[in-house]
Amino acid sequence: MAAKAEAPSIAERISQAIMEHRVAPGMKLAEERLALAFRVSRTKIRQALTVLAKEGLVQLHPNRGAYVTSPSVQEAQDLFAARRVVERDIVCNVVARAGKAGLRRLRQHLAKEARARADNDHRTLIKLTGEFHMLLAELGGNSFFIKLMGELCPLTCLIIALYNAPNAPACPDDEHSGIVDAIEAGDAATACARMLAHLDHVERELNLGPRDKGDVDWEAVFG
Repeated sequence: MAAKAEAPSIAERISQAIMEHRVAPGMKLAEERLALAFRVSRTKIRQALTVLAKEGLVQLHPNRGAYVTSPSVQEAQDLFAARRVVERDIVCNVVARAGKAGLRRLRQHLAKEARARADNDHRTLIKLTGEFHMLLAELGGNSFFIKLMGELCPLTCLIIALYNAPNAPACPDDEHSGIVDAIEAGDAATACARMLAHLDHVERELNLGPRDKGDVDWEAVFG
């Protein structure tokens, strides 16, 4: 990466790597190695890690350094409980507000997910399935829900990375399309029920076996 890279863009790239499961929960984010990978000073890396700490993706420990947040089992359960409450209302709002333009955007997004599945592009699929939930929040129009989902989606990726099987699907096939079908039909009750069933399904896929926290070639990830 060019030497002009600034902390926000570095933070965004690290965040994306976490969301795409290229960097595992609990892994140490060594400033020196990241500085070499991004070709920037350690000061800029430190600034980026501070941004990520404020978002909850990184934990800063005095005299120990920065680590990718590693949510506990209880935190995982609490997160899904929160998402069930929030996304039920989000879906109801989408049914009421999305309109034809919103539905078109949802269908276009589902087509991208389908292509990623057909190409067996697991990394892209992980990214897209998270973006689906963010798109619903955007179409729902509640700015506070949008902000909250911006925090919950990356943490969900962390939890899936920590507790899911390494090659498990990011979201079960067809469940997103079933939600959109109900939205298009104007059936808020069915759309909400399908969203809750979807979140239940994702949570049931979790297991208690933590992922390996082995070493990472940071220059390969961010170079």
